[in-house]
Amino acid sequence: MKNYFLTLCAFALLLSSCKKEKLKDIDNRNFKMGFTSWSYGPDMEDRNDTYDFIQQNGDIYAEFIDDVIPWEAWMNGTELPTGFTDDVSFKAAERPADMDMILSVSLLNTGRTDLIEGFNGEVPEYTAMNDEHIEDAYFAHLSYLIDQFNPNYLILAMEANDLLLHNEARWPEYKLLMSNIRSRVRLAYPNLKITESITLHNWYETDATDKEAYVNEITEYVKNFDLVTISFYPFFKDLRSKNEYQKAFDFLHDHVNQPIAFIETNQLAEDLDVEAFDLHLKGDEKGQARYLETLFLNAHNKNYEFVIWWAHRDFDELWETFPDDVKDIGKLWRNTGLLDKDGSKREAWELWDEMFKK
Repeated sequence: MKNYFLTLCAFALLLSSCKKEKLKDIDNRNFKMGFTSWSYGPDMEDRNDTYDFIQQNGDIYAEFIDDVIPWEAWMNGTELPTGFTDDVSFKAAERPADMDMILSVSLLNTGRTDLIEGFNGEVPEYTAMNDEHIEDAYFAHLSYLIDQFNPNYLILAMEANDLLLHNEARWPEYKLLMSNIRSRVRLAYPNLKITESITLHNWYETDATDKEAYVNEITEYVKNFDLVTISFYPFFKDLRSKNEYQKAFDFLHDHVNQPIAFIETNQLAEDLDVEAFDLHLKGDEKGQARYLETLFLNAHNKNYEFVIWWAHRDFDELWETFPDDVKDIGKLWRNTGLLDKDGSKREAWELWDEMFKK
């Protein structure tokens, strides 16, 4: 009888624990929430509306500088392109004074195979990624942006682990370059939290030939960061259930000892078909909401620093203006907003609003 009673007590405790795994049972969230400034449309009104939205519905936000780098100007000491300075000035002027801000900068190209291109459309010449002229130019680039935005967090480079996946030969050079960059940024800006973003989908379910070696290498590499910032798009691996999501989160928690933050993430709210990539994935509002709920529970239970959703609204209008050569890749994230293309709220929005008010 005693054992039976103990078993019942244990079962009751288990049920009680399970019941706590609901958003409604969280009284005060312990992580910050926000969006990127990615606009849903091409017009100035759309951009301004985006900044209004992220200020009203978050307590932190992220600026992404991931188009091109004015390598030539940084290397030659010439005038910066006005297209670059105008964009930075606009974004810096929109920075809300009462919100924390993450500055995320891309060193690598879209394919994560090499350095990002310059304004002339070409990658600067180098022998190794850690050549002195590359390091000096990139440090000048980062310093300019830090001084313009005064961020609370800096992503030194985006989705770093994908370089190891797509161009392994450059990885040792990249590590040397970033080691020097980290040292210089920490010396110049000692109060700034710095990191690089890591794609969880490609760390957790990697396509690397030697999967164990790849996972171990990235596990060691992230120990250099002040916090581990994650880029996670579960639909890239066709993850759709709470159990599948949680396995990815458990992997992350098992491989990281530092604070964790999500710098960019979302989930499909509609089916995705991209013929050029032979990609056909299922997506719906309920699945998107399942992912957001799982993300929030992990963020709260594991004390994440922040969660950034990219982006707040479907950007069909902006996508229509994309050049033909980038429309296919741009379509991947087009229908992942918490609002649809018309600005109507999806199921996941209700979860966001509920958690933000806690």
